[in-house]
Order: sequence, then C-alpha cells, then structure tokens
Amino acid sequence: MVAVVVPDYDEAIAHYTQAWGFVLLEDSVRTPEKRWVRVAPPGSPCALLLAKAATPDQEAAIGQQAGGRVFLFMHCEDLDADVARLAEHGCYPEAPVRQEEFGKVCVVADRYGNRWDLIQPIS
Repeated sequence: MVAVVVPDYDEAIAHYTQAWGFVLLEDSVRTPEKRWVRVAPPGSPCALLLAKAATPDQEAAIGQQAGGRVFLFMHCEDLDADVARLAEHGCYPEAPVRQEEFGKVCVVADRYGNRWDLIQPIS
C-alpha cells in the first residue's frame, strides 16, 4: 500500500474510482477528521491509502510527494483505452503513447499532480 496525500476524501474517492477505474476497498471512519480509505485497480494486490492533508505542510505535498518525478507505476491491459478514459476525466498524457522495448508507455498526471507511468507490457 502507498499513501497518497489528497485534499478531500470524497473528491479523491470519486477521482480514482471514476477516472482511474479503481475499486473502493475500504472507507472507515477513525475520528471525526480522519478516515481509512483504500482504493486499488481491480484485482490488484497493491492499493492506495488516500490520506487527507491535515496541516499546511501536508497540503503543500499534494501532488509533489516525488518532487516532480514519476511517482507511481501501473501496468495496463489496454493502454490506449485507459489513456482515453483518463482524458475524458481531465487527466491528459504529457506526451503521446510511445513504444519501448518492454511495451507501450505513457505518463499521465492525476488530478492532484501525481505523475504515473502507465505501462502495457509486451505479452
């Protein structure tokens, strides 16, 4: 599991389930201010823990957890379809999909600025 700092739980749940096609695994209230929210690609053993920013320093880290570098990597079965779905939700590729020796790849930022390497491996 990887923690991703977000500004709002419900907005982040909607973003990752609708734009990214993730599944909501858990949404448990811990305190009036804190929830335990996990989302993941369907069938994936890896999940994102959506952590709501609670301080100005945490707010400043939203989308910058990797200092501007690609932060997260995800294998796709149909990269072109995934890129098209993301674009429909305002997440556009930084450059066209390109072919590498290991497969097709494209960098897309989520709505918070986290950069993802989407990879369709050669099967």
